[in-house]
Amino acid sequence: MLIDTHCHLDNAIFDEDRLSIIAKAKAVGVSNIVLPAVGRHNFDHVIALNNTHPHIHYALGIHPMFVDQALDADLAILNRYLAHHQPVAVGEIGLDYYVTKQNQARQIAFFVAQLKLAKKYNLPVILHVRGAIDDVLKYLRQYQVVGGIAHAFNGSLQQAYQLIALGFKLGFGGAMTYARALRLRALAKKLPLSAIVLETDAPDMAPRWLPANGRNNPVELFKIAEVLAEIRGVDVQTVTEITTENVHKVLPKIPSLCT
Repeated sequence: MLIDTHCHLDNAIFDEDRLSIIAKAKAVGVSNIVLPAVGRHNFDHVIALNNTHPHIHYALGIHPMFVDQALDADLAILNRYLAHHQPVAVGEIGLDYYVTKQNQARQIAFFVAQLKLAKKYNLPVILHVRGAIDDVLKYLRQYQVVGGIAHAFNGSLQQAYQLIALGFKLGFGGAMTYARALRLRALAKKLPLSAIVLETDAPDMAPRWLPANGRNNPVELFKIAEVLAEIRGVDVQTVTEITTENVHKVLPKIPSLCT
C-alpha cells in the first residue's frame, strides 16, 4: 500500500469528482493521503475531509507563499488548532525565494514561529522549500524539530544528507518522471531508499504522462512509484514497502493499516 505524503485534495478543482478520485486512489493501493493546509482559510476543510475519510490525514500550517495574505493573529489560531485537533504534522511551512524575496523577513518570521509551535507540540513538519534550502537548514538547526518531510526536494546531494541528518525524509513525485530531469533523477537513484517518500502534490506537479498543465491526482502515485523503481533498478514492491515504512517513521500518527 502506498501513501501520498503531499496532496491538496481540498482544492476547489476537485469539488466535482473528489469522491470518485478518493475511491479510485484506494482501488490502486493508495492507502493513506496527507493533506497539508496552506493557510487559515483551509484549516477547517482539511479537517473535515479527515472526519469523512479516516485514511485522509491533515497537517496544519501557513505556506510561505500565503504569508502576505495571512494575519499575525493566524499564528495564534494555528496554536489553538494544534492544541485541540490531531494533525499528523505542522505544514505546509517553509521558505520560498523563487517567487519573491521581497517579503523574506515576513516569510522567516512565520517559518520560525511555526517551527516553535511544532517543537511545542512535538510534531514533525512538512517543508516547502524553493531557492532557500540553506536558510531552511539554518532555522531547522536552530529550532530542532523532531523531523518531517522536505516536500518536492530539489536541492543538492549534500543538502539532502543535511536534511536526512536532521530527521527528514525527502519527497519525490511527478517532476522525477521526466527524462530531462537528470539531476533530480540522479538524486532519486543515489539517495538511500530509506530517505525517500512519495507524493503527488496534486493538483500540481503533474507527471509526464498527463497533459501539459494537467490536473494531477493521487491515483497517479502507483505509476510514480513504478518510475522510482525503474530509476533505482528494483521492483515496485520494494519501493512501495520501503517508502511506506519511511512515512510511518517520520509521520507516526498515520496508522500502519487504515481501513
